Amino acid sequence: MTLSRLAELTADPAASFVLIARDGADTVELLSGDVVDVDLLADIPLTIDGTSREIFAMVPYRQVRERGFVAQDDGAPLRCVIVDEHLHLPTSQLLAALPTAPVPLHDDGFDIADAEYAAIVEKVIAEEIGRGEGANFVIRRDFTANIDVDDRTAALTWFRALLTHERGAYWTFAVFTPGHIAVGASPEAHVVAREGVVTMNPISGTFRHPAGGATKETLIDFLASTKETEELFMVVDEELKMMSAVCSDGGRITGPHLKEMSRLTHTEYMLRGRSTLDPRDILRETMFAPTVTGSPMQNACAVIRRHERKPRGYYSGVAALFTPNADGGHDLDAPILIRSVYLQDGALSVPVGATLVRHSDPQGEVSETHGKAAGVLGAIGAIDRDRVAEARSDADAPAEERALADDPQVAALLSSRNARLAEFWLNPQGEEFTGPFVGRTALVVDAEDRFTTMLAHQLRHLGLTVTIAGWSEVQDADLDAADLVVAGPGPGDPRDLQNRRIARMREVVARRLDAGAPLLAVCLSHQILADRLGVALTPLDAPHQGLQKSVPVFGENASIGFYNTFTARVAPETTTVGPAEVSADAASGDVFALRGAHFASVQGHLESILSRDGIRTLERLVSHAFA
Repeated sequence: MTLSRLAELTADPAASFVLIARDGADTVELLSGDVVDVDLLADIPLTIDGTSREIFAMVPYRQVRERGFVAQDDGAPLRCVIVDEHLHLPTSQLLAALPTAPVPLHDDGFDIADAEYAAIVEKVIAEEIGRGEGANFVIRRDFTANIDVDDRTAALTWFRALLTHERGAYWTFAVFTPGHIAVGASPEAHVVAREGVVTMNPISGTFRHPAGGATKETLIDFLASTKETEELFMVVDEELKMMSAVCSDGGRITGPHLKEMSRLTHTEYMLRGRSTLDPRDILRETMFAPTVTGSPMQNACAVIRRHERKPRGYYSGVAALFTPNADGGHDLDAPILIRSVYLQDGALSVPVGATLVRHSDPQGEVSETHGKAAGVLGAIGAIDRDRVAEARSDADAPAEERALADDPQVAALLSSRNARLAEFWLNPQGEEFTGPFVGRTALVVDAEDRFTTMLAHQLRHLGLTVTIAGWSEVQDADLDAADLVVAGPGPGDPRDLQNRRIARMREVVARRLDAGAPLLAVCLSHQILADRLGVALTPLDAPHQGLQKSVPVFGENASIGFYNTFTARVAPETTTVGPAEVSADAASGDVFALRGAHFASVQGHLESILSRDGIRTLERLVSHAFA
């Protein structure tokens, strides 16, 4: 019955249906129903005529505009399948029924040549990361080809190949709707909400298996890479910003783990917290994964808009399944849309991206995009092994796979990463805060870096009642009313007086200083405060993006995470500037912290997972501002 139903749906070009194989399941789910396209996430019809409905949604990247971020608009629909039928097909029976004939590709290649892509990488590193616009950015290009086989037949063929040969995928899926077909194997559960618990799964670092498969020795070399480790820490920081926005307890980190797939291995963490938000709101606040956009998220979207040649379609969006639960609400299961193939009228597209950080080598990032595309094409059987090797993805997996994460040396190396991280985010925090500042209020001014959500959570942990307001919406009356104003971090050049955001943050800092009212300034705002005090601002020789340093902070050394391209700098051995005490590097004069009558500031991000002494240092600086 179930297989005949799939045959009926496949034969009807107007029918819409979805096939999903979830991690660890021995069945494939078949969902079918009518399609409706909506404008906003809030419009997803979880209830129709008073009845809770199961909804499958394809959420395109352009939907990020709901968060006020920029994106090229290609009109890709926020497409919903209103599920009328949800069947479970035994995987073994389905495999026997799906087509197996190879689907040849022709007219294939990248839409952007290697040399052009390398030039884009160089430009982003120099002009964006080098100018302080962010810590990391993902720039994609597409592998394209044409096929002579019916789109639906090709997609079913490739779905079968993924079921047979790919391993470690969170979802293996095929989506069939009029004008849009997608098939893929996503390794990453971007956000899941079940029974009030929200889970996010940041994955970063890509180890392409060598010929014959991964070995302990080659994997250890990958795990020892500074670039790969810092990439993972930065995306965990970025997703914790999202968790702190949707979860009352801020989110707790577990891991790291290995995500072992047939041709690639990734490193990952799990983040968990509790939330009472509508799942559509959770999805909105977590658009989209920094692993395929960058950080800080808002500026990453602007960088993508400046440097990518065309809109993203569904790449880096999510597939989202909303399922009614026993509490009368809906659970959410939303994997990220990567490692996917898109088909339309015989044209194939495989979008892939490389994560660019300050250590990036342009040719290495070119190679990474080749490897990712070849990994997808090899997994679906669209190119043979010789082509996979030619595309720098180094052949198939060995005949017998073994879990390298179980090796004691690998496990110890993974576990050792947590020695660098803040215990605050590794341990349960609870939801009732009784810290030293109970009864006082704080207003955090967001300068377009949602590290402010993590800062707000830590301030609540210290007992403060906290409100976050964006730089463009905060009112002077709100600044005057708060017991403490925290002028937050943000991207950009603090010296750029023509930038409206920078100008407004200067007004925020100046207003509190002039009033003699408690002020804490962080990162960008620390630099603005330093400039107000007459301290010179200058670009660093190399950006400090995701860098952990032990620095002096008024009599104590503190391990703090830094995300800055500019610095305030005094002459070596300087300890005071005007009314302020200075903590600075003894050799370079780079200023790490300032404090004076009712104000304090810090260059680093005390809220970062890299700040092992973050919560203690934050309490010390807030105490000084209140003194």
